[in-house]
Amino acid sequence: MDLGIKGKRALVCASSKGLGLGCAEALAEAGVDLVMNARGAADLETAAERIRQDYGVEVTTIAADIATDEGQKLVLEAAGQIDILVNNAGGPPPGMWSDWDREDFIKALDANMLAPIAMIKALVPAMMDRGWGRVVNITSQSVRAPIGVLGLSNSARTGLTGYVAGTSRQVAGKGVTINNLLPGIHATDRADALDGGVVKQKGITLEEARTERASTIPAGRYGTRHEFGAACAFLCSQHAGFIVGQNLLLDGGATNITM
Repeated sequence: MDLGIKGKRALVCASSKGLGLGCAEALAEAGVDLVMNARGAADLETAAERIRQDYGVEVTTIAADIATDEGQKLVLEAAGQIDILVNNAGGPPPGMWSDWDREDFIKALDANMLAPIAMIKALVPAMMDRGWGRVVNITSQSVRAPIGVLGLSNSARTGLTGYVAGTSRQVAGKGVTINNLLPGIHATDRADALDGGVVKQKGITLEEARTERASTIPAGRYGTRHEFGAACAFLCSQHAGFIVGQNLLLDGGATNITM
């Protein structure tokens, strides 16, 4: 399918690896020029060069922490005109409800709620002026079904979801859509970190931890960054203009809900 976005320009945050990289790759395959951001310059440049070689698109890199005011300023100054925004940031650490203090919540909010909102506020007005734009926020399945040990993520990402619910309907009439992708377990560094916690807690091997977690997913496996990226690219396409303020689960059926 031709997604109809060749020649558009996308900013993909936290895109040197994992789900962000999957989104960047899928958009590049559709002919979209990229602005890629991540904290680690080395991994970022490696990923960007591979995308340039594989897809022949223009790729600009900005190594910065998107969760900070300074990082956002650097990214926005270098990004230029952006048609597509993919908001993404690493999730806060797991733990128990009694582990977290105010500062822990502030860090989670900065990364997983306030930074995406800041990028939306900075870039969406120009999209509205041009009559076209796409915003996709990578959140979590925990927005639909909270996960006990991910209380920080539950809180911050649900806050972003509420903001998007209202904002998306205010800008849709100008040709701009805002939607959320809710990943379950995918084969990424984040999954490795969570599985590592299970290894320590239960005294089992990493392979045993992965097998145990995969058994809770009806699809029987972890997702891949490539299939996640494909879903992101579709939401960014010309064909998705009537999808507004939605929360799309990509979890292999793990979240057992009706609606």
